[in-house]
Amino acid sequence: MLQAIPFWIASILTGLIAVIYTKLFLLAESLTNYIFHQSAWLLFLLMPVCFIMAWWLVNRFAPNSRGSGIPQVMAAISISSPVTENKVNKLLSLRIALIKIASSLVIAIGGGAIGREGPTIQIAASIFRKINQILPEWWPKVAKSNMIITGAAAGLAAAFNTPLGGIVFAIEELTKTHFSYFKTAIFSSVIIAGLTAQGILGPYLYLGYPKIGGLSGFIFLAVLLVAVISGLLGSGMSKIILLILRWKAKLKFESLRILYVGGCAVILAAIAVFLDYGVLGSGKDLMGKVLFSPDKYSVWYSPLLRIIGPVFSFTTGAAGGIFAPALSAGAATGSVVSGWFELSETNTNLLILSGMVGFLTGVTRSPFTSAILVLEMTNRNSVIFHLILAGMVASLVSVLIDKHSLYDHLKVQYMKELEEAERKEALKLM
Repeated sequence: MLQAIPFWIASILTGLIAVIYTKLFLLAESLTNYIFHQSAWLLFLLMPVCFIMAWWLVNRFAPNSRGSGIPQVMAAISISSPVTENKVNKLLSLRIALIKIASSLVIAIGGGAIGREGPTIQIAASIFRKINQILPEWWPKVAKSNMIITGAAAGLAAAFNTPLGGIVFAIEELTKTHFSYFKTAIFSSVIIAGLTAQGILGPYLYLGYPKIGGLSGFIFLAVLLVAVISGLLGSGMSKIILLILRWKAKLKFESLRILYVGGCAVILAAIAVFLDYGVLGSGKDLMGKVLFSPDKYSVWYSPLLRIIGPVFSFTTGAAGGIFAPALSAGAATGSVVSGWFELSETNTNLLILSGMVGFLTGVTRSPFTSAILVLEMTNRNSVIFHLILAGMVASLVSVLIDKHSLYDHLKVQYMKELEEAERKEALKLM
């Protein structure tokens, strides 16, 4: 019983913070939209200021709060042991959680194409770890890695309101150990965090109830096509992000990095003003539009915009996730492909959901997590086999571009950075 109490306390805190973070994030995106409609030209001032400020917060106060946060959690789990406490502290802490929230909100105000879901996972893992750290000596011990894994699962569940997604994410993406050792902790934490969030926000679906019924017999072929295209695009976007990050790492002067961050903001502002505002933000509005409005078919360049936005936002070095932007890029892909064949509303909705699963799988290489997340966001249980098929196919074709996921590459990078920092500290003491 005593062992379960820390999980329960951390889960309640995670649910509360996830709700507050969600409301602030939605407010930030609404503010950008308001400014754009008042005077679109203000984006050329607002976006560079916000992008640079978001980068500066991370660079100055918590470098390991940059990006989505999932690779940091994966790295922390990999190195977690009694002798690596200082290393893990650099990846998960309340300081990192606070900067994560601040930086991501600032770049969201600036129209950054980022999500809050990945950050919520790192924030939740930091909360769970802190609760574990402050336990008195006489308290029954809880394995640090188990606490981190459970926190990450609870964070995803609270962010998307997807309890099964949180559990599958923990199994498929985070842990290589035997699940039975801590399954009760994960189940209870996911439920408590989710119920806490629901208690404040009320029961809700992340997206809603799209119409899925009367599907055509040939729709499996269309699902396969969307899965191939979205999987390749997701993996391709990840590859571009990695190439840019490696190029940025070679820049010797900080002024060049600031120039890059400002340049990303100006480019995105120009696209938003002169071409399509849809390049900005998390992309949730686009998902709602193609699923629930009569305007089912996106323009051909919509998936490209939903790739360009996250690429320029994510590579700034500010905090921000890639889950929601990936889902929106996949939704745009499915919508465009459906337009090629002028499919019905229900068939189009299925292709949109399949594109979401395929693109997210291309980024994460976690087909079952992607399928379950989209399934829980929409409560469309009747198409579970279609979504799993899309995830599996996308996972297979993604290997053509890169054998490893974006998170795997970034996890290795964070671990190398920790080792390099440790080596430099050792040299100073000599």
